[in-house]
Amino acid sequence: MGDSSARGPLAGIVIADFSRVLAGPFCTMLLADLGARVIKVEAPRGDDTRQWAPPVANDMSTYFMSANRNKESITLDLQDPADRDTAYEIIERSDVLIENFKPGGLKKFGLAPAQTTKRWPRLIHASINGFGSDKGAHLAGYDLLIQALSGLMHVTGEADGPPQKTGVAIVDVCTGLHCAVGILAALLEREKSQAGQSLEVNLLSVALSSLANQSGGYAATGNEPMRMGNDHPSLCPYGPFAAHDQPLIIACGNDAQFRTLVEELGKPQLADDERFVTMQDRNKHREALRAEIEDVLQHKSAQDWYDELLAAGVMCAPINSVGQGIEFADSLGLEPVVAIHSAEGSTYRTIRNPVQYSRTKAEYHTPPPRLGADGDAVRSWIAQTNPRA
Repeated sequence: MGDSSARGPLAGIVIADFSRVLAGPFCTMLLADLGARVIKVEAPRGDDTRQWAPPVANDMSTYFMSANRNKESITLDLQDPADRDTAYEIIERSDVLIENFKPGGLKKFGLAPAQTTKRWPRLIHASINGFGSDKGAHLAGYDLLIQALSGLMHVTGEADGPPQKTGVAIVDVCTGLHCAVGILAALLEREKSQAGQSLEVNLLSVALSSLANQSGGYAATGNEPMRMGNDHPSLCPYGPFAAHDQPLIIACGNDAQFRTLVEELGKPQLADDERFVTMQDRNKHREALRAEIEDVLQHKSAQDWYDELLAAGVMCAPINSVGQGIEFADSLGLEPVVAIHSAEGSTYRTIRNPVQYSRTKAEYHTPPPRLGADGDAVRSWIAQTNPRA
């Protein structure tokens, strides 16, 4: 059973988590890190991601592990009246219900948003879906489909190559973050109104919002952004440049930073070259500028240039693997990996919650649960506690 004495900023908040795969579970894991008690309600077959492997650690899918620490698991078949009553009992004792069923999919169980917020007036009901609850309600929301349909793939990849997906299900992750923000805002508003409400987050809208300057530029001007590889549509130099052994990322956000760069490269005259004086000039002549920069970079390794340019205040970076990125964060004292020890003596390594509080710190008290491991404990909790007023 989860640690009911959590001391985080959300201590005392109970979340009935009916979500699966990534967006919803990622959302509730972040809230659990901050002290909320999350009861993960799974179908008897379990969350699909329990089977998504490799990799595997402690006989568990690391995909599942990455989004489910600090939770309790109970298996319920909503088709079964007794299990459905248990689901109701959990919700009656919860502040938040989160689910990612297709719109309308829970109505037959009495768990559609309009039904739950009427039956439990203080409940926050958070729904995640792919394309909203109107004309897109029948469409299944998979991250890869959203990347394709939103335009995210269209702007990702080399200019002369095919569209590419991102290296992680980034729309699911961003959706989880947006849902967490929405839940927190609804809980805060409830303190004022004493009333719950439902909220909905759909993956397509999140993808369009997360395209930020790309979608914003189209909305404002009709400009259709295109793939540019690792180049930036508005900044130059801003991307990878070939050094002697491998690429080095160089990022200049203004004219002063560009001048510092070319001075360190031994080509101060480039800052006054009419082709490169302003950011707009540099964007127009980016290939000529690339040739000038790489002509110098080829004489040293990316690491040597990184050490030298960073010391001079030029923003730059080698391109790390994921493992090297974790090691780099560790070298800065960020301690990105934390260990969770199970009651059985196993150790689970997980990535730290990125929010750092001065007092109410994130906690890592239980590893991702085995399927249904907390069923008896959750039922005992139901028997010993009263429904929320």
